Amino acid sequence: MTEQVQLNTMKRIKIAKVTVNIGLGEPGERLTKAYQLLQDLTGAKPVYTIAKKSIKEFSVRKGQSIGVKVTLRGEKGIEFLKRVLPAINYRLKASSFDNMGNVSFGIAEHVVIPGVRYDPDIGVFGMDIAITLERPGYRVERRKRKASKIGKSHRVNKNEAMNFLRDTLGITIVE
Repeated sequence: MTEQVQLNTMKRIKIAKVTVNIGLGEPGERLTKAYQLLQDLTGAKPVYTIAKKSIKEFSVRKGQSIGVKVTLRGEKGIEFLKRVLPAINYRLKASSFDNMGNVSFGIAEHVVIPGVRYDPDIGVFGMDIAITLERPGYRVERRKRKASKIGKSHRVNKNEAMNFLRDTLGITIVE
């Protein structure tokens, strides 16, 4: 009889959210086109990102819309990742992972995503994609009442995040 190793259900890693961001640094018509593009790519409604402070050299004022982002959770996030990962050949750098279970990578042009066609009315945009991994129980840190810290042993570390993405999405880690 073979023994199966049962993983504690509280130790199982899951994709909490996938955040897609297009930062332009300027308001105007291009921002509206980026909004439309993000909505078409993800199927979710994006939100505008706001400048936190004024930067005179870039002619950016505090409170001005300078980008768009959308957060995908659950199946929508995993489905979007499966569409986007062929654009980077399922390869991520080890330096893209942090020690808290987050992974970030960028795509220089959205037209490299399979199934996306170039539209001259919209143009070409690059985007940043961030994947947040967590375990069950992270709500303890985010809740309003009796919020508390998550212990170090319960957090997702860099190696666990790499192994999880390698096993679930077939990603190759490049050093």
